[in-house]
Amino acid sequence: MNLTPNTQPTFYFIGVTTTQSSIMRIFPRWMTILGQDARIVGLDVPLNAPAATYRAIIEHMKADPLVRGALVTAHKISLYQAASDLFDWLDPYAVLCGEVSGIAKRDGQLRGYAKDIFSAGNSWKALVPPDHFAQTGAETLCFGSGGAAVALTVFLSEQADRPRRFTLVDISRQRLDHAAELHARLNSDIQFAYIQNADPFINDALMTALPPGSVVINGTGMGKDIPGSPITAAGLFPPSGRVWEFNYRGALDFLHQARRQERPQQLTIHDGWVYFLHGWTQVVYEVFQVPESPERFAQLDAAAR
Repeated sequence: MNLTPNTQPTFYFIGVTTTQSSIMRIFPRWMTILGQDARIVGLDVPLNAPAATYRAIIEHMKADPLVRGALVTAHKISLYQAASDLFDWLDPYAVLCGEVSGIAKRDGQLRGYAKDIFSAGNSWKALVPPDHFAQTGAETLCFGSGGAAVALTVFLSEQADRPRRFTLVDISRQRLDHAAELHARLNSDIQFAYIQNADPFINDALMTALPPGSVVINGTGMGKDIPGSPITAAGLFPPSGRVWEFNYRGALDFLHQARRQERPQQLTIHDGWVYFLHGWTQVVYEVFQVPESPERFAQLDAAAR
């Protein structure tokens, strides 16, 4: 991880395997379209890195006047827990969710944002039609309870049409407890369930018990940041279910498992491409103070594709 002083305006991408991301090729095109001058630099940080690592990154960003901002993936909650006190300002959702997904330098201040609520929400609307839960009585099962999953629960809590039950499954009791503490402050009528589990056969059983039309999400990072899938090859998706793989690159084992059942189970399946675009554009808009519009998103989507 290189934290040497920059010689030109720089935007950081804080992740695990940043060089493999399409954004490294897309970002320069977007800067041209938006009339901005900044390069992108990836910072690869191991999952669950020491707090000192996150603090060093934030301290470097504060001190370097050529840093414009950053997008954070995989480390949103860990970075917040380790270095939230170093920010000059945090948006209300960042404080509520206990995560930072976007960072911007403005008037010498370092500002932290939780943009996942908006990016996850926009992506959700592309997957799940209005009144879906009112018409079906379906539930939502999410493997993984990291920043993106927690942000999605906040978004759904504010929607008129929402699942009556949302189950989070994670190997980490700490992450589940973090989600439960946040949900206690939401005053939502969604019945949240928190299951600590690392056994894919138990995950299979949880999926089989879902009502038809339910939404199943892989938010574990498995198939991208770590190998494998949270379910086995025998896991059965709910009839007429909707399947969302948060990632768009990597082995994507979970996505391929869903694809094999697409016709027999009549599934609607989305990978993480739309979420990837919304996640990035939300932060880019904030950092470079670019107005958001459907037309601009379509232009950036076309350039990325």
